[in-house]
Amino acid sequence: MFVVNIEGAIHCKGKWLLIRRSEKEEHAGGSISLVGGKCEIEGNSSDILERTLKREIFEEVGSEVTALRYVNSSSFVTESGINVIDVVFLCQHKTGEPYAKSTEEVDDVIWMTTSEILAHAELPVYLKKNIKLAENILKQDSLYVP
Repeated sequence: MFVVNIEGAIHCKGKWLLIRRSEKEEHAGGSISLVGGKCEIEGNSSDILERTLKREIFEEVGSEVTALRYVNSSSFVTESGINVIDVVFLCQHKTGEPYAKSTEEVDDVIWMTTSEILAHAELPVYLKKNIKLAENILKQDSLYVP
């Protein structure tokens, strides 16, 4: 059995929105990551990944996103032994100035360029990989702003 986690690579004006996860979080507390969260059990439903991502982004940082595009999926096992499938979507910021709305989950919001993310020694390899993949999708888009 897996937990399904959805993350958003949110791009706006040449920067990516990252969060510093709350120290209170069981998994990866205090680390820098994309915004997102777990799918909830809904029974029969459609667009659960996209709706989950939009809900989590609004709950955690108070922003709305649009133009969701698949980036990557992976799996990992948490420190407590929970198997997780992680799905990343590229998102375009729509409305709402991001802030640490859910203080139980988010300590801070951080905007960084791709080069800042890739050069940051403390950021995990998988985050850098997801940003590179998302940027490659953006580069194929006529709306790309480096």
